[in-house]
Amino acid sequence: MSRMQLALNVDDLGEAVTFYSKLFNTHPAKLKEGYANFAITEPPLKLVLLENPGKGGTINHLGVEVESSATVHAEIARLTGEGLFTDEEIGTTCCFATQDKVWVTGPGGEKWEVYTVLADSETFGISPKHADGESDAPGVCCGGTAAQSAETTDATCC
Repeated sequence: MSRMQLALNVDDLGEAVTFYSKLFNTHPAKLKEGYANFAITEPPLKLVLLENPGKGGTINHLGVEVESSATVHAEIARLTGEGLFTDEEIGTTCCFATQDKVWVTGPGGEKWEVYTVLADSETFGISPKHADGESDAPGVCCGGTAAQSAETTDATCC
């Protein structure tokens, strides 16, 4: 099963978790300092909340969660074939999970990811390994920049 992902910046994580728990009648699947995600069954949605004071109510990034690495790799091939620039992160630790993912940027600058979760992680992590096997330093997570990742806390990632 695939599902859409919506990652929102929020000013106050506690307040946002309370609101979205009521709205979708469910509790977060994962709740960490500055981060929460909801795995909503109906409608099929992964809602990610990133505490980012002063940016509340804005989209952090968008995505599609898929079932397997094979699907991520198929999307890499398809998107490349469509002429879209892709940024591939294989085996990256991001948002308290190890993931394979590919990023594309929409016409308005919006960041989209197609990803699969390989395993949970105890660390927020920003250590992506791209298709060429190289890692970023200090790393980029969820479409942010290395400078943003160095300047900010966990709020820059999904």
